[in-house]
Parts: sequence; structure tokens; C-alpha cells
Amino acid sequence: MEHELRAEYADGSSPDDIDPAVKTWHVVREGDGLTGMCGHELDPGAAVRSVDLWGTGKVPICHSCGALYLRESP
Repeated sequence: MEHELRAEYADGSSPDDIDPAVKTWHVVREGDGLTGMCGHELDPGAAVRSVDLWGTGKVPICHSCGALYLRESP
């Protein structure tokens, strides 16, 4: 199963901002589009990153999404 990271923005920030403030990154399953594995609905314009960043410490990952992703990853 393929996954990607999608941004959740801090209060008062949006993907339309010049430098949007990302609160956390959610893991999204391929085909689930805008719903994080934790059930959080995400903005259609939210930034997307490779799931390869999970576990690197370079981006803050939703704890619930991270735990669920770990169970689905080889």
C-alpha cells in the first residue's frame, strides 16, 4: 500500500500563505486523498511530502498516523 504525508496547518495559517506554518504532517493512504490515517480531514491544497520523511525527525508527524503507518509498513 502506498502512503504520503499531507500537511495540517497551524491555526491562522493556510496553504495559500506565502510561508504557511505547518502544525503537523499526517500519513494518508493512497486513495484516501484528504483523510489522514487518524481520521483528520485535511485541506485540499495542503502540501504533500514523501512518506520517506517518516521517522527521520525532519518533520513533525501526527502520533496516531505514525503508529498506524508503522503497523502497515514492512
